[in-house]
Amino acid sequence: MTSTLLRRTLTTAAATGGAAALLLSGAVGASAHVGVTPDKTSANSYALLTFAVPHGCEESNTTKVAITLPQELNDAQPTVNPNWTVEKVTEQLAEPRKLADGTAITKRTSQIVYTAKTPLEHELRDTLVLSVKLPDLAGTTLNFPTLQTCETGQTDWSEIAKEGQDPHSLDAPAPSITITDVAAEGHGDGHAETAATEQVAAVTDSGADARSWAGLVAGVGGLALGAAALVRSGARRKAAADAK
Repeated sequence: MTSTLLRRTLTTAAATGGAAALLLSGAVGASAHVGVTPDKTSANSYALLTFAVPHGCEESNTTKVAITLPQELNDAQPTVNPNWTVEKVTEQLAEPRKLADGTAITKRTSQIVYTAKTPLEHELRDTLVLSVKLPDLAGTTLNFPTLQTCETGQTDWSEIAKEGQDPHSLDAPAPSITITDVAAEGHGDGHAETAATEQVAAVTDSGADARSWAGLVAGVGGLALGAAALVRSGARRKAAADAK
């Protein structure tokens, strides 16, 4: 009886372990490109966009990351990272652009360029954070084409999925976020926004990958403990039957 129970338990564990391995491999694949995770996505709000640089170009160390801002944004404030120097690139607008307060601008920040003080080793990761004011355009997807320059070669993360196309099918997708309606995100306290954001940014969220890894590890660990408990219980029942 005990041996039968053990075989069934191990079979279930193996199947679950195989499924976990597949999910883990998917998580690794999803984190293999430069991506962005916003702390919020609600229209007309201030958001922190965290760009993750998970690896170099092939096996070459990263020296520079140039993030292009979408036309919907006028500016971005880069967060200081001690490993990088940073500069803002501006462009002249074809026509003055009116702001919500009634003033007008003739230039906008078109790109944020981070240059590594020491090349980022290809097997290490780092994050770069921008503060932006999201436009009042719920439902709009903002794309951030990003050029990753390495000691040898470059990777241009600039492909944008067409309508109905799965972003996972792209070889070098541009980091992107989708602006959401404030009313659809509770009372704007950030908790509902974060949940929605994690779903929208699943393709590019290295943090979500880490959470997925932790959940899978916990699940497999729980299965192992359950299997051990079943085996012990079966052994006790067999011992009791033999004693009779």
